[in-house]
Amino acid sequence: MHMNVAPHLLTEDRAEFERVLDDALRNAHDHPDLAEAGTRLSTAQLRAMALNATALITTAAATEYDHFVKVREQIREQLRATAAPNTAGTPADGPGGAGVVAVVTVLAPLLAGTAAVIFLLVGAVLKMLDPAPAFADALLTAGLFFGAVAAAGLLWAGAGLLVTALRNGATEVSAPAPDDELSRAREAWRRAVLERGVLPFLRDALAATPPASPPAPAPVVRKPPPPAGRIPKIGYSGPDFSSPNEGASDVRPSYSSPDFTSPGFGTPERQPE
Repeated sequence: MHMNVAPHLLTEDRAEFERVLDDALRNAHDHPDLAEAGTRLSTAQLRAMALNATALITTAAATEYDHFVKVREQIREQLRATAAPNTAGTPADGPGGAGVVAVVTVLAPLLAGTAAVIFLLVGAVLKMLDPAPAFADALLTAGLFFGAVAAAGLLWAGAGLLVTALRNGATEVSAPAPDDELSRAREAWRRAVLERGVLPFLRDALAATPPASPPAPAPVVRKPPPPAGRIPKIGYSGPDFSSPNEGASDVRPSYSSPDFTSPGFGTPERQPE
């Protein structure tokens, strides 16, 4: 979300303002006039409204903020002025001076030590020959010389590390302590923003928002009573069975027995004797 920032509020101080606002919203229950925070307006809504009104809120603490910025700038100027003499008085601060000194300090002992080892080994091997060459003693002498150069280079490098450590220690001692004028100025600005800017804004935002009305109860739908004469009977009645003869005619089917004739009767052509 876009945040309107006061013209005098620097970018590096915006996060500090948001922390003050978040602390006020987190501890809203400690203020009786902010008891409705979270009911009339949610915490997210209040935070968004306050961020959009940052210019208005921070203007209430403009005096404390200007003092805080001025003190901070003065301390930064003092630190820059203290660090400048520590590095300006050495030849290494010339163009390329620091690089040359560092290369010489590192390479001189290394190269001198390597040369010393080579000359001493070659001179010792030549001294073992019979007869020994005339320049064997010269090689041994050169080896001893480069060995002394390597030792001197190591001592120089150690002294440089010691001086650098002492210089850094002096710079750290001159740095301002946490509990100084800058810390007091920052705390005064935070308190002014909270008491004269954030809290009044939250109170006004809650007061300008009407309380939420309780939801209306759902209407009760009542079914109309059934019309008279169509009230169903309560209980059960037995099924109404009718006789199979009801509604039918009295005519019943008749059956006749078959007409059997005696075997003694024959055809008219033949009479019994």
